[in-house]
Amino acid sequence: MVIQTSNRKIVTLIAHTLAWICFFTVPYLVFFPRLRDFGLSNHQLASIICNNVFLVVFYYLNTLVLIPRFLVKEKWFLYILSIVVCLFVFLYVPKQIALWIAEPEPFNPNNREFIRNPAFKGKPRFSGFMRGQRPLADPYNTVLFFLIFTMGISISVVQRWLKTEQTRKETENEKLNTELSFLKSQVNPHFFFNTLNNIYSLAVVKSEKTAPAVMKLSAIMRYILSETQRDHVPLQNEVDFIHNFIDLQKVRLTDKVSLSFNTGGNTDELLVAPLIFIPFVENAFKYGVSTKESSSIDINLRTEGNKIFFSCINYIVPSENNLMENTGIGINNVKRRLELMYPEKHTLATFEKDNYYHVQLEITT
Repeated sequence: MVIQTSNRKIVTLIAHTLAWICFFTVPYLVFFPRLRDFGLSNHQLASIICNNVFLVVFYYLNTLVLIPRFLVKEKWFLYILSIVVCLFVFLYVPKQIALWIAEPEPFNPNNREFIRNPAFKGKPRFSGFMRGQRPLADPYNTVLFFLIFTMGISISVVQRWLKTEQTRKETENEKLNTELSFLKSQVNPHFFFNTLNNIYSLAVVKSEKTAPAVMKLSAIMRYILSETQRDHVPLQNEVDFIHNFIDLQKVRLTDKVSLSFNTGGNTDELLVAPLIFIPFVENAFKYGVSTKESSSIDINLRTEGNKIFFSCINYIVPSENNLMENTGIGINNVKRRLELMYPEKHTLATFEKDNYYHVQLEITT
């Protein structure tokens, strides 16, 4: 982390240096051919250097001090006053410093370069430029000052917007992770509660299936404890988990229940959110199993490319308290998890038809 921060600072320093070199060099190379042809006096060179140094200082003073302390805190008057003071200082102080560093050279009418240079042919020989005054007029310096001012404001606004967006995304991610962790913590107790009820029923009647059921529950617990801490698990692991769950449910089923679980496609290469299918399977056993009449549960899972297709169809066993449109916290949780983990990458449809409850889920990994 320290190395990355150091490298970032070096890159930023290099980028700023190159930007200033380009900013101050290109205009003189492109738009001022007279300066290249005629050459600069010591005073003119000192004026340019002083102006450029002041502009660099003003840029960082504006972006690092004035904007954070005044503009961001909405101290408009102090900010505007500071900018006006900086402008007046820029227009007069660099000029005086340049005079201290190098006096303007007196005009020499016999200057051969001036006489031979066709760029000055027909021009007045006693122009202000030739008398040693600064090559850039004050209006130009004023425009340059406000250009640096505008550039500083724009860059600061963009930087603060990017920082705000990054903070917002980090907050949203943290919120999503917290919500997902909460949903997972709800799924596990809900699942164990129903499973332990099934084993308790076997123990009450002293069924020989109790011991194998406990072993299946142990395997399921290992899966939940080891796999659900991750955001995604191999799809094959989830398939094996569903097989174990179904085997655990079979210990309490009678011959009146028809059960099938079919898989297809390549389940070894795709990843999926853990426990994303089990609430639908659990719901099918909860509401689709009857000890008095024939019922059926048909579960299918297949893959095509990077898509996972899951369907679960179960017979609706009539019951006064059985309302399929309100299937408990397990279904509600998985719907919310799908929204969080597969936004715009899943389709879920649940409906009743001919006394059967249908679940159709498609996930794009």
